Amino acid sequence: MPRLSDTMTEGVIAAWHKKVGDTVKKGDLLAEVETDKATMELESYKDGTLLHIGVQNGGKLQVNDLLAIIGAPGEDISGILNKQGGAPAAAPAQEAPKQEQAPQAAPAAGGSSVDLSKVEEVILMPRLSDTMTEGVIAEWHKKIGDDVKKGDLLAEIETDKATMELESYKNGKLLYIGAQKGDKVPVNALLCIIGEEGKVDVNKIVAAAKGGGTASADASQPAAAPAAQQAAPVAQAAAPAAKGAPAAVSAPAGQVSFDEVPVSQMRKVIAKRLGESLFTAPHFYVTMAIDMDNAIAARTKINEKAAVKISFNDLVLKACAIALKQHPAINSSWLGDKIRVNHHVNIGVAVAIEDGLLVPVVRFADTKSLTQIGTEVKDFAARAKAKKLQPQDWEGSTFTISNLGMFGVDEFTAIINPPDACILAVGGISQVPVVKDGVVKPGNIMKVTLSCDHRVVDGATGAAFLQTLKSFLEEPLRMLV
Repeated sequence: MPRLSDTMTEGVIAAWHKKVGDTVKKGDLLAEVETDKATMELESYKDGTLLHIGVQNGGKLQVNDLLAIIGAPGEDISGILNKQGGAPAAAPAQEAPKQEQAPQAAPAAGGSSVDLSKVEEVILMPRLSDTMTEGVIAEWHKKIGDDVKKGDLLAEIETDKATMELESYKNGKLLYIGAQKGDKVPVNALLCIIGEEGKVDVNKIVAAAKGGGTASADASQPAAAPAAQQAAPVAQAAAPAAKGAPAAVSAPAGQVSFDEVPVSQMRKVIAKRLGESLFTAPHFYVTMAIDMDNAIAARTKINEKAAVKISFNDLVLKACAIALKQHPAINSSWLGDKIRVNHHVNIGVAVAIEDGLLVPVVRFADTKSLTQIGTEVKDFAARAKAKKLQPQDWEGSTFTISNLGMFGVDEFTAIINPPDACILAVGGISQVPVVKDGVVKPGNIMKVTLSCDHRVVDGATGAAFLQTLKSFLEEPLRMLV
């Protein structure tokens, strides 16, 4: 298993494009490997025959674990497998048929368990993000009995971070659906079965997936399509309830009443990650008031002719990016036995959506113009609300900004977004009386609060960063120097 990204420690096989016994040429697509950042194509760098596959679709391997063996037809690979701690494999000519016969060998009720990842017709719930443990079926785009081709859109899966499209990596007929719209499915659980009608014992596969339990006919055979279609309206009705839609009828006065809304995947991860952050990282907070008069005037002039309108948040982001270059301790991460001081500036921008919060990342923000930043943030916000962000959009931040000013919030404190050492909470701009040159005048004040991980940042360091940020926002021309 190669290291396909700088932070990758393990990979998940999203799909094999070759099977044991196939002839492979240098440059052929072997497999798609899901890393911590994206799903990437793995090409062969040698010619030969695929003699062994280390793990099936959905399986996980550590970097440098045995992924596959390519060699001469009939070559003895038992020595390699024994050295890796695996059992000797059967001859390649015999191994491929075994995989195709696996569905027929699935045990009936009370039989032994079967590794579903080795059953060719089975599609399991893939791990679509680094923190995903289960997925919710947002929508099926195929129904039982439909013909499916490789690359067809099967379903939309709601993960802890986004709703992502799941494409088929095989041809056949959709024989079974393991969960309806709105249902939760654990990673590596049976999602659906695609195969040749009449040649796949769906009952046995479903029974194996349930640990040997009996699979009912209407839940497993192609003839179950009408039943599945009848269940769809119920699942659809349950899904708005899952989103927390208000009850249509209010309770009579004096009567106890409430709704219990299932916790979404996103909310679970938010609770876990921020709970760990708050109770693991010793937070401290530094607040500063910034005179925004000149920033308001500068933004007005910029937007008179700018193709992309600049927001105050864009100005704050740009100012932070430049200030972080001058205060690298703020742009750092706690790694347990060491502190990582980042030389690049990747700023996460907290975006509120219906189910919670996403933090897409503006990469190398210190090198981008206000127009580039504004365009990128607007695109992120639109895609976040449409649940179209991809893992690479929200990974790799070195600092985070959370802005509640547009909601009329004067000031607040934010919880650090791991692995960052700091997060900036930005309040709204308020008109208040200020003293300038000994005279009380109306002024526009914005309060910002920096939350710091005290394991990495000390109070004086945080205060110095805010002083630099304040100087840029109070004299925006300084950002151009």
